Amino acid sequence: MDKKILIVDDSAVFRKVVAMNLKHGGYAVVEAVDGIDALNKIKIEKPNLVICDVNMPNMDGLTFVIKVREDENNRFIPIIMLTTESQEEKKRKGMEAGAKAWLVKPFAPEQLLSAVEKLIT
Repeated sequence: MDKKILIVDDSAVFRKVVAMNLKHGGYAVVEAVDGIDALNKIKIEKPNLVICDVNMPNMDGLTFVIKVREDENNRFIPIIMLTTESQEEKKRKGMEAGAKAWLVKPFAPEQLLSAVEKLIT
């Protein structure tokens, strides 16, 4: 069975690019448009890992990470933040919230797949 990854990003184009790279790496992919959508899908899809943007409408990525970590059923799902945000303060907040890795857009596909392989269970 393929490992399942949830991609959370408000950009449909960016979700497709990430999904294409992950599928090429042999992963199954589920997409969500923001943190609220992702919280609903995480309950149904039970992904092995989440890749999440920071800046999104309705619920941003940092709030999403906090909400996931509050849920006993999902608190150990690895989360990679994939964002244009490169400020150390944002990164620190993300890691404190429970993100396991922080990658900055644009990304190299090899870099993304390497991070996924290190974290996925």
